[in-house]
Amino acid sequence: MDKELDNPIENTTEEKIGDDIDKEEEKIEEDLEKNLEESSIKKYKKIIIPIMIFLCTLIIIYFGMVKYFMNHFYFGTKINGIDVSGQTVEEVKVVMSSQLKSYTLKLKERGGNIEEIKAKDIGLEYSSDKEFEKFKDNQNPFKWVLECFNGKDSKEIVEVSYDEKLLKEQIDELSFFNSNNVIEPQNATLKYVDNKYEIVDEVLGTKVDKDILYSHVADSIVSGETEIDLESIDCYVKPKYTSNSKKVVETKKTLDRYVSSKIIYTFEEGKEVLDGSIINKWLKVDKNFKVKIDEEKVKEYVNVLSENYDTIGKTRNFVTSSGKTIRIGGGDYGWYINKTKETENLISAIEDGNTITRDPEYSQTAFVHGKNDIGNTYVEIDLTNQHIWYYKNGSLIAQGDIVTGNISQNHTTPPGIYRLKYKVKDVILRGDDYASPVTFWMPFNGGIGIHDATWRSQFGGQIYKTNGSHGCINCPYDVAKAIYNNIVPETPVICY
Repeated sequence: MDKELDNPIENTTEEKIGDDIDKEEEKIEEDLEKNLEESSIKKYKKIIIPIMIFLCTLIIIYFGMVKYFMNHFYFGTKINGIDVSGQTVEEVKVVMSSQLKSYTLKLKERGGNIEEIKAKDIGLEYSSDKEFEKFKDNQNPFKWVLECFNGKDSKEIVEVSYDEKLLKEQIDELSFFNSNNVIEPQNATLKYVDNKYEIVDEVLGTKVDKDILYSHVADSIVSGETEIDLESIDCYVKPKYTSNSKKVVETKKTLDRYVSSKIIYTFEEGKEVLDGSIINKWLKVDKNFKVKIDEEKVKEYVNVLSENYDTIGKTRNFVTSSGKTIRIGGGDYGWYINKTKETENLISAIEDGNTITRDPEYSQTAFVHGKNDIGNTYVEIDLTNQHIWYYKNGSLIAQGDIVTGNISQNHTTPPGIYRLKYKVKDVILRGDDYASPVTFWMPFNGGIGIHDATWRSQFGGQIYKTNGSHGCINCPYDVAKAIYNNIVPETPVICY
């Protein structure tokens, strides 16, 4: 180590070499920094210059368009539906005037037919040309960029005027207001088919609501629209009820229930069956789809039942006590349907929709059913032979000679089949010229009845012709008593 320090020449050389190296390194660094600085400046210039050029171009374009839109409408501008993009006010006036003169509003009907209303026929014109200028003045030319990028057209409606009277006349003359061409709308209907009801689709028709159409036509003319689809503006008069209306569906269910009814009437001679084949002819559906049973037709049906099965006043075959068969009618005995009540019952049964077997409701009944409804309990009075019999359940209870109405005084006892109204004891029978006390009183025809006549000593024969009663059946006391003690009200009394 001491030897190295002792060699100054060698040390000096090494230091010199080191200094040279350091200087060289510094120079290299300086050159490198200078090159980098020059490179950055060049690169910056390449970027900034195009940007400046682009911005200048945009500014030129912007102000160029500003100048353009000072006299022209924005792009996308529409007036009354007509595109006037980039046009001047004067150009727009010419275009709009030309368009207005050739304006035609087409009316498309249901079925494809088209009617037209032309500008010249209604005196169509713009209310004022100044509206175009006002619209242009409202478009700020410096905001044209915003208008270009907002994605919406600039729209204006310039009011037009027309002769309302001429317009109404034009509408009145349209073919679809000609009564010969109009098909009236009709509601859905219900039809009876195969024991049930079917819904028949409504008729839409072609009747137009003039007020609705006029309103839409007026609006379309003002807004510049050129076509109206009458279907789309819903101006046709619609049926009140369609096949899908809830009321129609409910009505069908009601009708189906009614015609599902089956009412079976039983009579001695047979039966009558009432079902949907008849009932459907009695059903009515009004304009509001309310179902009503035609009461008059129900009455007619009940009247037929009454005519066929009522027996009051009807002529019957009757076998007399002498064994002779006679034909006898008149009187008030027999079956009689209560037509008013039965009509009500029948309507109620139809509304229930059930199958039932029933007897009609009677206001009067007889002892037995059938046309020969006298049975085997009755009073028989032979006016010719002046004799009376009373049978109960086929057994003879009492009989005897009698005295009936005085023929010479026009008090003849009327023939017929009657019913005993009631019986009562110890009464006084009064008339204009008499007052007769009796013990047994059994009326059967108004003031005519069977009673004892103790004031008489003889009965039968020809007494009745000149010395008869006022119409009553005068009986011996014992005969009257026997009948009274065994008879009940409603028993038939047969006079012949």
